[in-house]
Amino acid sequence: MATDSAPYGTPDAPRLAVRGEAHLEVDPEIARISVTVASRGKDRRTALDDLTRRNADALDLLKSYGDAVEHLETGSFSVTPELKEHGRGERVHAYHGRVHITAELTDFTALGELTTRLADLDLTGVDGPWWALRRDSPAYREARQQAVRDAVQRAKEYAEALGTSLASLVELADLGAEDPEPRFVGKASRARSMAYEAAADTSAAPLDLEPQRQHVHAQVNARFTMAPPTL
Repeated sequence: MATDSAPYGTPDAPRLAVRGEAHLEVDPEIARISVTVASRGKDRRTALDDLTRRNADALDLLKSYGDAVEHLETGSFSVTPELKEHGRGERVHAYHGRVHITAELTDFTALGELTTRLADLDLTGVDGPWWALRRDSPAYREARQQAVRDAVQRAKEYAEALGTSLASLVELADLGAEDPEPRFVGKASRARSMAYEAAADTSAAPLDLEPQRQHVHAQVNARFTMAPPTL
């Protein structure tokens, strides 16, 4: 009863509190790019028609890369008037159209070429890539397990320094694991052949994009009881 109620243990069952940590550096699994398609016309219909055509061109190009593009979605869309700076009344000078597209790629061999070809389209901008891991990446699990093993090892070393050993685990508290994952093996050979075949369709040289290594951190707090040391 005394052992359960005493937060710091008792002489017969001393408690030992440690923190376990893990840090992994792994390759990213996905790359996100943001594509912005724009248009400008003297009237609303012209701006809208041009925007529709350019948006279709961008989507067709993205979809032509097949499984290399794992996720594709259209975000915000807008067509806004530009008023003349001088003159009376609300006179429209031009109309501006804009569509945002987000794509996630798992095949990095196609990424450099795809971004180059997208940027080569009329009034189309590309931002990124942003490298990341999947939410269910094995790297998170590995980091958590390493943090637990680190906590146990630290506790054992403290106990050994006192000439005793661990008796039992009292508490294990997860402080959160954050970030990245291991190498994505995927379909690299298919992506290379697809990239080489597509290269003949454009005069722009593919960008050489190096994946950014991801950092996964995990921390746990652990409490153990020890056999009474002889001091």
